[in-house]
Amino acid sequence: MSTDRMIAHNVFFRLKDRSEAARTALVAACRKYLPGHEGIVFFACGVVCDALAREVNDRDWDVGLHIVFADLAAHDVYQTTPAHEQFIEENKENWEKVRVFDTVAG
Repeated sequence: MSTDRMIAHNVFFRLKDRSEAARTALVAACRKYLPGHEGIVFFACGVVCDALAREVNDRDWDVGLHIVFADLAAHDVYQTTPAHEQFIEENKENWEKVRVFDTVAG
């Protein structure tokens, strides 16, 4: 794998408490702890889109996190930052399932 190409890091969280309040709280935590790290080219997060409930849509999640890193090195540094670790520590109790999809992009 080329380490100098962008990495698209997509994380999908299925929550134990699937309420709107719990979804909103996780989105707020994503926005508090995860943007702004060196090497992030794009950051977005949000809840599953209820308007898109077609057969092809995977809907087994509540909150999606989408970060594009400039390269693999930026991704690797992000994984060990205190802010990322704090995000995990404060929120993992409500995670039923976490799926991560990393793509070499660009």
